[in-house]
Amino acid sequence: MDNNWKVFEERFCRHLDELKWLYIELYGNEAMFDELCDSMRRFYEERNEELKISDLEREAQPDWYKKNDMLGMMFYIDNFAGNMKGVRGKLDYLEKCNVNYIHLMPFLDTVEGRSDGGYAVADFRKVQEKLGTMEDLEKLTAACHEKQINVCMDFVMNHTSEDHEWAKKARQGDEAYKSRYFFFDDFTVPGIYESTVPQVFPTTAPGNFTWLPDVGQYVMTTFYPYQWDLNYKNPRVFNEMMYNFLYLANKGIDIMRIDAVPYIWKELYTPCRNLPRVHTIVRMMRIISEIVCPGILLLGEVVMEPEKVVPYFGTVEKPECHMLYNVTTMATTWHTVATRDVRLLKRQLDIVNGLPKAYVFLNYLRCHDDIGWGLDYGTLMQEGIGEVSHKQYLNDYFQGYAGASNSRGELYNNDPLTKDARFCGTTASMCGIEKALSEGAQMGAPDLEQAIRMDVMLHAYMFMQSGIPVIYGGDEIGRLNDYSYKENPNKAEDSRYIHRGAMDWKAVSQIDDETTVAGKLFSQLDRLEKIRKNEKVFMAEADTWTIETWDQSVLCIGRYYEGEKILGLFNFSEYDKTAWINETDGMYVDMISDRPMKVSGVNIPAYGFYYLKKQDVLGGDQV
Repeated sequence: MDNNWKVFEERFCRHLDELKWLYIELYGNEAMFDELCDSMRRFYEERNEELKISDLEREAQPDWYKKNDMLGMMFYIDNFAGNMKGVRGKLDYLEKCNVNYIHLMPFLDTVEGRSDGGYAVADFRKVQEKLGTMEDLEKLTAACHEKQINVCMDFVMNHTSEDHEWAKKARQGDEAYKSRYFFFDDFTVPGIYESTVPQVFPTTAPGNFTWLPDVGQYVMTTFYPYQWDLNYKNPRVFNEMMYNFLYLANKGIDIMRIDAVPYIWKELYTPCRNLPRVHTIVRMMRIISEIVCPGILLLGEVVMEPEKVVPYFGTVEKPECHMLYNVTTMATTWHTVATRDVRLLKRQLDIVNGLPKAYVFLNYLRCHDDIGWGLDYGTLMQEGIGEVSHKQYLNDYFQGYAGASNSRGELYNNDPLTKDARFCGTTASMCGIEKALSEGAQMGAPDLEQAIRMDVMLHAYMFMQSGIPVIYGGDEIGRLNDYSYKENPNKAEDSRYIHRGAMDWKAVSQIDDETTVAGKLFSQLDRLEKIRKNEKVFMAEADTWTIETWDQSVLCIGRYYEGEKILGLFNFSEYDKTAWINETDGMYVDMISDRPMKVSGVNIPAYGFYYLKKQDVLGGDQV
């Protein structure tokens, strides 16, 4: 037995008992389990030596992704650089952005017009032709690894496209393939499901089932009618999806974003969300990856409140996802922008900061998706703020209709009955840059400068949070809303494309010119990113907390790690404010201006911020 196989067998033996217990308890099928184990050996054998070496290095340093130099960027390949070869040609730019983690938005084969932005996968082992090939993917990941850039992709495991080979065979009446989905002869059972299962898209795709006239049956479609839910009660589904997972991992993927993970197990008389069997499946995924490809990170997309998000980390003894999105904090951030009131945000941060440090969240201002207003309405109700009216206010505000707003954007899935809706727009447009430019503002104009200041402040605040910051591609140059999607019949009905526009490479050419919007934003974010990278106090293990400022518009975040302390002060108001704090442990220095400061009654300009680092008694940085 060569050393490689010794490594595999050691991992396999270490995890075998638990994996077998979970699998047999769930499926009771020894033959399918044996097949899974044989396939794991095959995928390990097919994994190239460079990836195996990386696996060993990451096993030796399991917290490698928790360092302060981690900075992500997400983008659509075609919008960013045309195709995968184009992305390879832009790696120098990504390095200049200080990025060492890129999330390639869905790139697997899909059908134009029935793609849901790429989340309706027709073939898990084929790249969209316009974007390249699997060989191009391997070349891209290898080039990224040479530059120490990690690559993330979406693994869509709740459903397939109706154009997937399985769905086509099911449609033709093959019972083996029909059993991979949920088919029903009439609406009796679907009706029972509908009584307890919420609708994801009540306006654009109401209900959770679709009638197929050619088949004469209903099929479960939680998201869109062309996305058929997979039946994970069938062990063949689990096995085959794990083979797809390992196939993609072997192409050099470092981070697997598990799309819509709470939805993957279905039970009658339940909401079909967050069921215990979901955690069984995710735990088995984690074990399988730790046996075959332990360098892989699992990133869970759980768009829910904290108490429902945290269980997806698993436990210290039996971990599940390595990282989760900090969705509620993101939504609460924009609530804070619209209200100029940091109290709810402070409460949310306190909840996150109170969790074990082993839990790593991805923090972001904007992403490819809409903003759903999943706030802590129980707390807001104590202030007399009702859920329906507040959601209406937020949507009005960010469309530019209320609250002295300078934001621009559009609603998504606006339900005329419930008045519920989500919001779409880029960071720059939501901060007022679009409005100012549309009104002819030039650099130096007060409204444009204020919008830029707000944009930078929000990024500075995001970098100060506990976890890994991820920038939405184009935010570093102030990319605005793109309304051209309305001219494309395949996109016109989905307002999320407003913030999925093409990268502005003309603006990128201006990043060294601080007399432009792109240049000013890029240079200021660059400085913040380098501060974060060079200061160990931004490590994931740092103590992080909030401090009362006695001003509802000012947030204060503290960080402490190995003798170093930093305070972040952030003014969410268009007025100059005073943070009524009184840190009596000595002098601080503003890391942006290098100005020494006493941290007592600190005056903060409108939409301004401070990074204040504690100095030692001799006047230098604290050691």
